[in-house]
Amino acid sequence: MRRRQFLTLLGGAATALPSYAALAQQQIPLVGFLNSASPETYRFNADSFREGLARAGFVEGKNVRIEERWGRGDYGALPALAAELVAKGVVAIAATGDVASARAAQQASNTVPVVFTIGGDPVRHGLIKSINRPGGHVTGILFNQNVLGGKRVELLKAITPTVSRIALLMNPTNPNVKIEETDAIAGASKLGVETITLNATNAGEFELAFEQLLNAKAQALITATDPIVLDRREQIVSFAQRHKLPVVGFVRQFAAVGALVSYGPSISWMYRQAGEYVGQILKGSNPAEMPVLQPTEFEFVINLKTATDFGLAISPTVLARADEVIE
Repeated sequence: MRRRQFLTLLGGAATALPSYAALAQQQIPLVGFLNSASPETYRFNADSFREGLARAGFVEGKNVRIEERWGRGDYGALPALAAELVAKGVVAIAATGDVASARAAQQASNTVPVVFTIGGDPVRHGLIKSINRPGGHVTGILFNQNVLGGKRVELLKAITPTVSRIALLMNPTNPNVKIEETDAIAGASKLGVETITLNATNAGEFELAFEQLLNAKAQALITATDPIVLDRREQIVSFAQRHKLPVVGFVRQFAAVGALVSYGPSISWMYRQAGEYVGQILKGSNPAEMPVLQPTEFEFVINLKTATDFGLAISPTVLARADEVIE
């Protein structure tokens, strides 16, 4: 055989065989991360997910790979994004950012394990059979089984007792929106407070909602428990500060950027737990037998700088109830 022919055959054989690097990569499990918000404003949650994976013994680039897909505020895009992850060969999906992500991942495959992070009742939404024994290929972390809209109204009134009309900022495409809205309205009614509901799903609609709030002469704003609303937290707080409008957010990240108050579970805890659960599945745990985890603590955060800027004097009793005071 001539040397040129031999080299040609050898080259053909080399291209027919996968490289060592490719083989090594195939042996490292691929995990999907699906989120309904945007990476620019939700990166802290993706980082918390990686922290949880690391706690379970899986470090990206060493013994696990992560493929991300972001809905960027479009819940309708999530089913196709979940299908992409399944086609990529993921061995598990962290379906984060509430019910829409969880449903998309659940329906993309009957076998790929799914770990959700949601704010609504996963049984009512058909994701699992029961909290303690999910019974299928889906389990996860429940942000809060009990709706907290009424509690947020109560805290707002404790800080600003003269408030008589509150705007509820909701995402109408969230499957849990009506339950949360009903709870907030009921809580406000008990305290003699009127409510108006404002709906928004993107930056332009949020600006329109702000105009409606001003026209309705609402004196404060309570946000819905929704990833798209959290995604727009800086836009919301910027508007509120211009008009000296007290805002109650559902997680600490609102108070961190200038909202008056936030109350709810730690969302960072939630994403870390999702990472740990995915890690357990990679080690062989069965999601059907992994109970849905729920928070046991809630964070009440007050931004004292914002209160001072607004001319609000918060009583020592209320300050003493806070888990954190941002000065």
